[in-house]
Amino acid sequence: MKQVVSISLGSSKRNGTTVATFGGHEFCINRIGTDGDKNKAARLIRELDGQVDAIGLGGTDLYIYAGAKRYTFRESAALAANAKITPVVDGSAIKNTLERRVVSCLMTKHGWDFKDKEVLIVCAVDRFGLAEALAAAGSRTVFGDLMFGLGLPVPITTLTGLSRLASLIAPIVTKLPVSLFYPTGDKQTQVTPKFEQYFHNASIIAGDFHFIRRYMPAIMKDKLIITNTVTQEDETLLRKRGVATLVTTTPEMGGRSFGTNILEGVLTALSGKRPEQLTVEDYTQLIEQNGIEPRLKTL
Repeated sequence: MKQVVSISLGSSKRNGTTVATFGGHEFCINRIGTDGDKNKAARLIRELDGQVDAIGLGGTDLYIYAGAKRYTFRESAALAANAKITPVVDGSAIKNTLERRVVSCLMTKHGWDFKDKEVLIVCAVDRFGLAEALAAAGSRTVFGDLMFGLGLPVPITTLTGLSRLASLIAPIVTKLPVSLFYPTGDKQTQVTPKFEQYFHNASIIAGDFHFIRRYMPAIMKDKLIITNTVTQEDETLLRKRGVATLVTTTPEMGGRSFGTNILEGVLTALSGKRPEQLTVEDYTQLIEQNGIEPRLKTL
C-alpha cells in the first residue's frame, strides 16, 4: 500500500486518516496538523523522509502563480528541504491544472452558466487557475487578495490588476512568515467576519476554505461555494449558514475533501517521477486516467 502524508501548519483538530484507491493502487492517506508549530512540522518531515511515497505540505504554500510566473515562499521551501528522499508537494500543480478544469466540468456536465455571475475569489494568487477559468467563463470577479490576505479594503476586479499586484508584492510577501497573512493553527477554526458586503454581493464564493471559513458572514443563504479541504464539520457549518451547494475541487476521501497537496502527492506517487520532472501535460493525463472530477454536493 502506498502512503501519502500531509504535514500541515493548520489545526490538529482537522486531522484525518483514510484509505483510497487510485490507478489500481491503494493509498493510505494521513493528514497531521501541527497547530502552527514549524519546528514540529520540520521534525515530522525528517522522520517521514524515505518512509512514505509522498509528503504534502499543508496550511501553507510552497509556490503561488500569477500568469506565467511562479513565486516561492522562503519559509515553506525551508520546511520542504527537510526531506532528502521523499518528494514534497504543496498542491500548487493541482491548483494550476485540476482547478482550471472545474468550471468547464460544471458547465458541460451540469449545465451551469457562469456568465455575469458575481464571484468572490478570496485569494486568487493561491488559485490563479480557478480565477482565470471563472473570468474566461464570463463571471464578474472580485479578487480578495488584499482584503483577506493583508486586511486592506481594496478589491481587485481584473486578472491584469491581479498579475500586476502579484509582480509587486509577491517578491516581498514570499519572504515573510506565512502566518502573517494566512490562518494557521487554531486560527483555522475561528470565524471573524470581515468585508461582509463582498460575500453578500456574490452568488459564488471560491478559493481557499480557511479564508472562507474565517471571514464569512453569519448568513450565506443560497450561495455556491467552490473550494476544498472540507470536513463533515465544515459541511454542517456551511449548511447552518444557508449555503445551497458545495463544490470541492478534490474528490471525496473518507467522507471529506482533503487538501490539494494530498492529491498532488497521490498523483506524484503514481507517476513514479519527481515533482520537478512532472509537466502540466503529465498532471492532466494523470487526472484524466484516474477519472478525477470535482465533487458536487447539495447542502
